[in-house]
Amino acid sequence: MHGLNPQQSAAVLLCDGPLLVLAGAGSGKTRVIVEKIAHLVQSGRYPAKRVAAITFTNKAAREMRERLARRVKGDAGEALTISTFHALGLKLLQIEHAKAGLRRGFSVFDSDDSTAQLKDLMPGAKPDALQAAQALISRAKSGGLSPQQAQDAAITVREREAAALYAKYQARLTAFNAVDFDDLIRLPVQLLENDADCALAWRERIGYLLVDECQDTNDAQYRMLKALAGNKGNFTCVGDDDQSIYAWRGANPENLSQLARDYPALQVIKLEQNYRCSNRVLRSANALIANNPHEHPKQLWSAQADGERIRVWECRDSGHEAERVAGEIHFVHTARTAAWSDFCVLFRGNHQSRALEKALQLLRIPYHLSGGTAFLERGEVKDALAWLRLIANPEDDAAFLRAVQSPKREVGATTLAKLAELAQHAGLPLSRASESIGLLKQLPPRASNALSGFIDIVRHLRSEAMRVPPAELVRQLNDRSGLLTALRAQCKTDAMFAIRRGNLDELADWFDASKRAEARGSGAGELAASLALLSHADKGDAGNQVRLMSLHGAKGLEFRYVFIVGVDDKTLPHEASIDEGRIDEERRLLYVGITRAKEQLWLSHSRETQRWGSRIRLQPSRFLDELPAAELQRDGADPVADAERKNERATAGFAAIKALLEV
Repeated sequence: MHGLNPQQSAAVLLCDGPLLVLAGAGSGKTRVIVEKIAHLVQSGRYPAKRVAAITFTNKAAREMRERLARRVKGDAGEALTISTFHALGLKLLQIEHAKAGLRRGFSVFDSDDSTAQLKDLMPGAKPDALQAAQALISRAKSGGLSPQQAQDAAITVREREAAALYAKYQARLTAFNAVDFDDLIRLPVQLLENDADCALAWRERIGYLLVDECQDTNDAQYRMLKALAGNKGNFTCVGDDDQSIYAWRGANPENLSQLARDYPALQVIKLEQNYRCSNRVLRSANALIANNPHEHPKQLWSAQADGERIRVWECRDSGHEAERVAGEIHFVHTARTAAWSDFCVLFRGNHQSRALEKALQLLRIPYHLSGGTAFLERGEVKDALAWLRLIANPEDDAAFLRAVQSPKREVGATTLAKLAELAQHAGLPLSRASESIGLLKQLPPRASNALSGFIDIVRHLRSEAMRVPPAELVRQLNDRSGLLTALRAQCKTDAMFAIRRGNLDELADWFDASKRAEARGSGAGELAASLALLSHADKGDAGNQVRLMSLHGAKGLEFRYVFIVGVDDKTLPHEASIDEGRIDEERRLLYVGITRAKEQLWLSHSRETQRWGSRIRLQPSRFLDELPAAELQRDGADPVADAERKNERATAGFAAIKALLEV
């Protein structure tokens, strides 16, 4: 237990029965999880293969795995299960596919695939209606409801219509031998709750369970935890109710309280020592979050110094606000020789980034805006994945529809509609229908020949998948399918082609790395399915650049200097949250933002903004009044401090000019 504080040590050593670790921001929760896993294995209490840790992102799982590799060596480290809820659900379904009503090699539909099916089931529906339908189905699945249960629970006309659509959509998935992302939790829960033998076998397989960010679990994920833990409850749940900011996507912070009701023997340990922030930041965060109701209140503290007071700026508008932020970043970077990556600017909504980008560009400050096009959302990558899914699952119609048109060949929408009609009459999936010589003869000759050529390529690659490693299969696919040739024709410059070809090369590299790290010995089909689990946060490194991101995206990160802009009423807290009485979650959102700052924090608000062609007066956020006045330095409130700051800026400016002249 070297280097752990008493509470951390207690959390590591308590290995019998259910345990809830309430881990405040920056309290070293990941280290506790890593040390506990090492203790469980090295003490001989559990073999590594019976220990499982669940996180919420692949990035977090990968970082935890890397840290554990330094603590648990050799085969034991390889045998540990470190994954997301969805990855664990996928693994369970791949093993228990028959019991779940699936055939081997099932497909995992991504959001685009699901939308395509709903579009077919809702002809003429507008994008907003499709999005709403998708959200309602996802909400039902996140609540662990089957189509029949959703129909039984429906009360309003809209709910009954959504439940009926859910039933049709799920029947379509079953016909395609496919699941969507939500099914990766719902189906394992359904199986574990209804099949006692299966549940017992999985409890034997997973002897001890650790769950990170437990406050972010939705109802289905919580039920999965309970089903795997059983009545004995040998688990450690780590969470922080003060950082629950995802209710809008189904997270239920009440699950932390539910643990005590479901497991009366639950022990609770609080981690309150913060290793990240200055004490001024912590006192402000504590005061803010104290306005929320708590079953287990915490008081974060630090052994570090008080640090600088929190700067509170009043700006004219968002343009002025952005200019001040950019100017301050440039000044601190110069005066304190800080790296650009030491800075982060946080906002409530992504639209707030526009003024910031302009101001940073004017000062030639490098920045990285989180929320760009995700790696797996790039067109050429999605095309390759469609081919892989079709190779793995000949009955994946969604993959067939994309692959057969990537690259373009003599197979248009009219031909595909005719093929779908023929397939329906023959009772075959589209891809199987395209392999039927008798059905192809009923299509125009050019389209028939094009489909025959396409099927020849798919068959060849399917054969190759049985003998070559997955990464090599991806490289063969990129060349044999014609994807690279089509990319070359689409790209106007060599540089653009190099970038897009690099994306396909990276996809092959990921398969290679994934096989080593996760799917030892698994086939191409299972690896193709596991790709659906990658999230946006898993790709890309901002490097030495200022980070711009939403408050929701900042959770789990830390920076020396943090700016939170738009701290106005109806922005933070958001207007919809005020109207709907969801102020507590908005307060937690600001709390998360504040506790990202290691050394210094700036909060800014504006007097007015431009909306719908008119200037609108703004009010400072009500949350500013909940922060201790002694910890804040507001504009004009402390002339002495303002003068010192002005002199510091002037000195730094002269030093910068002198350095330029001496070059």
